[in-house]
Amino acid sequence: LVTGGSGSFGRHFIRTLLERHKPRRVAVFSRDELKQYHMSQDPAFAERPEMRYFIGDVRDADRLELAMHGVDLVVHAAALKHVSAAEYNPFECIKTNVNGSQNVVQAALRARVAKVMMISTDKATNPVNLYGASKLAGEKIFVAANNLRGVDGPRFAVVRYGNVVGSSGSVIPHFRRLIAEGATRLPITDERMTRFFITLDQGVDFVLSMISRMQGGEIFVPKIPSVRTVDLAEVLAPGIDIDVIGIRPGEKLHEVLVSEDESRKGLELPSHYLIEPVFSFWQRDTHCEPDAVALPDGFRYASDSNRDWLDQDDLRALLRGLGIAA
Repeated sequence: LVTGGSGSFGRHFIRTLLERHKPRRVAVFSRDELKQYHMSQDPAFAERPEMRYFIGDVRDADRLELAMHGVDLVVHAAALKHVSAAEYNPFECIKTNVNGSQNVVQAALRARVAKVMMISTDKATNPVNLYGASKLAGEKIFVAANNLRGVDGPRFAVVRYGNVVGSSGSVIPHFRRLIAEGATRLPITDERMTRFFITLDQGVDFVLSMISRMQGGEIFVPKIPSVRTVDLAEVLAPGIDIDVIGIRPGEKLHEVLVSEDESRKGLELPSHYLIEPVFSFWQRDTHCEPDAVALPDGFRYASDSNRDWLDQDDLRALLRGLGIAA
């Protein structure tokens, strides 16, 4: 079952799951009936008898529990994600991102699901906006839920990553819309601004990989490249002028995926970082993979100090590969 399963991540995750594996049943759990209808008509899903569609909201604990009966794996991707909307509608953000995460945990415990993975965001690290704070609370709920699982109950873990290239509400479709409307200048909040970038394919692959490796209680962080927003603007519209409009409320100059404080319980592996839980159920010797190396004191994984960068040529190649004109 995928909460938010009719969204951009959910659709891509389920499509990949159907292509690579043979699930007996795949349940989409979301509140948007129109998106569910369009998804059910998509050739990738239309002729798949294993597909199920549940209209429901993660705010509704009873509906979640009903939908989880007979489910082995839950991927919790449902969330209110827009920073400015969360700032203006704080109660609604809390109901979905915090209370909804608690409902997912409680429903999974009652339904005896095997594994539950939450999709989080870099904005949960040292949050400065309500969206990030609500996702941090969701992470805490999921990690602590492993204290309630007993001997053989569900295992809960978290995947945390950065901006998904081209996702709805992100900067690329915003810039492309302005360009299509004939804009001669693009708004940039700050010329120094950097962001982590990950494609949908990479995000789905990482989640699937971590589901197979999770023991319960981990926060998994992929190693992904950084980009400069000024480079992105130049690639999308070469030579265009920019307007520096200033950082908006709740926005950061650079994003952080692993903070200095978290790194004290952090490990590095070849493809990712792992933040260990602080609870007694976790024992590094028995839960961690042998190639895990403790992070150095003061380590910080941030978009401005990242070792991996996409320059303008890399961005052009990436966007062409995604079918985005550049």
